[in-house]
Order: sequence, then C-alpha cells, then structure tokens
Amino acid sequence: MSNSSGQRIPVNRFGLTEVYSPSPQKPNVDVVFVHGLNGDPHNTWTSDHSKVFWPAQTLPPLLEEERARILVYGYDADVTSFTDGASKDKIHNHAEHLVAELVANRRIRKVLERPIVWVAHSLGGLVVKRALIHSSEIRGVKTEHLRSIFVSTYAILFLGTPHHGSDIAQWGNRLEWICSVMLPKKVVDTQPQLVDALKTNNETLQNIDRQFIQIMSYFNIYFFHEGKPTNLKGTLKFIVDETSASPTVQDVERAVIQADHSHMCKFEDENAPGFDLVAEGIQRYAEKAPAKIRRVWEREKKERLTAKQGDIEERQAELTSDSVKPTPPSHTSSFEGSILGRQPKALPSAESQANFDERYTLEDITNEKEMA
Repeated sequence: MSNSSGQRIPVNRFGLTEVYSPSPQKPNVDVVFVHGLNGDPHNTWTSDHSKVFWPAQTLPPLLEEERARILVYGYDADVTSFTDGASKDKIHNHAEHLVAELVANRRIRKVLERPIVWVAHSLGGLVVKRALIHSSEIRGVKTEHLRSIFVSTYAILFLGTPHHGSDIAQWGNRLEWICSVMLPKKVVDTQPQLVDALKTNNETLQNIDRQFIQIMSYFNIYFFHEGKPTNLKGTLKFIVDETSASPTVQDVERAVIQADHSHMCKFEDENAPGFDLVAEGIQRYAEKAPAKIRRVWEREKKERLTAKQGDIEERQAELTSDSVKPTPPSHTSSFEGSILGRQPKALPSAESQANFDERYTLEDITNEKEMA
C-alpha cells in the first residue's frame, strides 16, 4: 500500500493496519503508531479541520530514502483498560496482544529483525512501555520470537505521555484531567466511578514507569509536551505538563508542540506546529536504525548461542550422571540373570531424554555456528 493522497485510508478499529509501504521496494524500518485513552487508530492521528491522516498522507514523502513501512495499532482503549481491575492487569493484556500481533505481522513476512520506531500519544505510551517490558523479559527458547520486538526497537517518540514522578497525588490528578479531555462528557458525568478508578487505582501505571527505567537506555527516546493549555470547565490547564511529559533525563531529547493535549498529535499539514519536529525525529531514527539494530541482533544471536551451548553441556552432564547411578536390585529370575551375565547400566529417564531431545541437539548448535 502506498497511498499518500487525500482519500481516506481504510483502517481496522482493532489490531494492526499497514497504512503505507514503499512498494515495490523492501522496507528498511517499521514505524508503529499507538493511540491513547479513548483513542482510535485513525481519528487520533487525523486533523479535525483538514481531515488529513498524517501518518499515511503527510509523513510518507519524507521517508522515501529511509524506506519506512508505517502501521497503526488499535485496541479497546476505554477508561477501564487503564485501571487495575478486580483481578487482572488490563494494560498488560493490551501489551501482550500488541507484541503478539506485531511479531506475527513481521514473522510471516520474514522480517523479525527489521528495526522499529514507535510513536505513542498520551496513555498509549504506557502500552508501548509495557509491551517492551514484556518482550524484554522473555527468555524461553519456545517463545524467543516474542523477544524480537524488544531487540528490534530503536526509538520511541512519546507525545504527551505522563511519566510518573515522586508526586503520586499529582499523578492521579493528571490522569483525571486526561479523562476529562479524552472521554465523552456523558461518560465523565454519568460514570464518575471509572474516572475515580483511573485516578486512585494506578499502582499498575506506577509500576510500568519503574520497570521501564531499567530498559530505557537501550532506546533513543524523544519526549514531547503540549504548549497550549486545555479549557477544563472554564479553567485552562496543561493536561500533562512539561515536567511530567518531558522530564529531564540524560541523553533524551525534549521538545514542545504548540497545541493542546488532544491536538498535539493531529497535524493539518506539513506546516502545522510541531510537525517538523516529530517528522524529523522519525526520519532521523529511521535512517540510523538499520545499522544499529543489525549490530544489536548480532550480539543477541551470540548470547543465545552461548546460552544454548551452556544448556546442552548442563543437560549432557545430567544425563551422564544418570547413567552411572547404581541400578536398583533386579526382579529378574536367577535364570534370566545367568543368561544376562551382568546387570545392565541404568539409562537416562525417558522424561530427561525426551526433554533433551526436544530442546537441542549438537547438530542444532553446529548449524547455528555455521550460520552465525
């Protein structure tokens, strides 16, 4: 798909939609957009006035040399998706689904190692953070393909995402203000318990920030904050102010977009305030990502190979140990014993041998060495 005209781009409400690809050329990088609370994979990024859907209509011409494929992700982003809930972490569910969908989309195209640049608005940044945390923690051999999202991520652009600080009370207020702006007035007025839940039951959101700090140095990060306040019932407020949206962090870029919280991600055209900043960041990251992520994958493969070799040596040692264990007294007859002449050595248990055969063979490691 290479549509950068003014016509409406068909976008799936849920899941991934590819809205641009530099066909017939092979893309070098994936740019993935994730909306926030009560958002939509099309409307969140579409100007209210010009109806320009900038990820597919304004951005592609600027990424011709970088050969970027552009995708948008949609999910059920009502307020209950950002509360702890009675029994489960719903943000984690969204994050798991995002990782699984993106892996599937890339694996069937044989491009698991293609670099990724993320663009997230508001609380969508928390979903991206949680997805990267989830992907980074995967170590199992049978699920290591899901780790590819973490390994392939080069950069993240956060547009108006609240990054939790030490002031928990202020964090709750920011979430309440986001509800007031992003949710229909009917919901805010008739279902105040949902807003209260987002404001007070935000332990999950705080944990996401604490966990993300441990891995953020792996990525290039660009913070954007709103430059214009929003009118909340007659009072002008910055929904996510500069200190929260663009905290001062070493080696992290920061910039202001001269728009309010809900419009800082809707660019009418290439002259809209903030468009150049965001587009240049995406373009620069898309240009630099392939060389860097190629090196990251080389290191990842070496580490996996070393881990597999260590696992095989450990399993071989266990099997050898099993083979020299004393054999329990035989229940065979004296006649059978005289024919056998000696007690057979104990073989490794069927379970041990099956597990070993299922995971690795020496041939697997030899092949991986030859491919490396």
